[in-house]
Amino acid sequence: MKPISFKRHRFPPEIIRHAIWLYARFTLSFRDVEELLAERGIDASYETVRRWFLKFGPSIAANIRRSRPRPSDHWHLDEMVISIRGGKYWLWRPVDNDGEMLDFLVQRRRDARAAKKLMVQLFKKYGFTPSRVVTDRLRSYSAAFRAIGLKAEHDRGLRANNRAENSHQPIRRRERKLQRFKSPGSAQRFLAVHAATFNAFTHQRHLLRRPYFKELRAGSFRTWAGASAAA
Repeated sequence: MKPISFKRHRFPPEIIRHAIWLYARFTLSFRDVEELLAERGIDASYETVRRWFLKFGPSIAANIRRSRPRPSDHWHLDEMVISIRGGKYWLWRPVDNDGEMLDFLVQRRRDARAAKKLMVQLFKKYGFTPSRVVTDRLRSYSAAFRAIGLKAEHDRGLRANNRAENSHQPIRRRERKLQRFKSPGSAQRFLAVHAATFNAFTHQRHLLRRPYFKELRAGSFRTWAGASAAA
């Protein structure tokens, strides 16, 4: 992990890291984080928290992604519509078999070109092709897979893609809290940090025994501490 420099900032790195973690981990606004810090005697405005998130959030997210294990080779692909300044955009989001967010792409269209761009982006990022891909019945996926020569098993069965459909829920909650995304670029920047934090801290606790879940949760906090360590 690459250390992060917090030089020339009035607040200690521990406070900055905590503010960014609150905003990235929970469905809070910048003003909510300001109130939580004020309750602890820390006088930082919501605009200060916003600047911290924009400046240090991407670096922390990049460090978290470096520390994550290789995802499963069973991918679930889906797209959700988002509204940006009155226009309709499509947020393409793949997850693996364990619910890990693999990547995302904001596009104007819901066509084969956008699906192909997403797959090429995934191949470059992870360096391998999946053995099984689950999608809905959108024909753009089949056209994109033929264009790139993907030979993986393609499952388009009814309800087969519930894993990806359910993974949209955290994004929907954040979209409502943010009162919609302001631009495609801001959506990409926010989702980069949100996805890395979600992957690090979200566990299927209903499938885990309490001692093992506590161990995983402690490991998540250690990952965050290492990802946001000061130079």
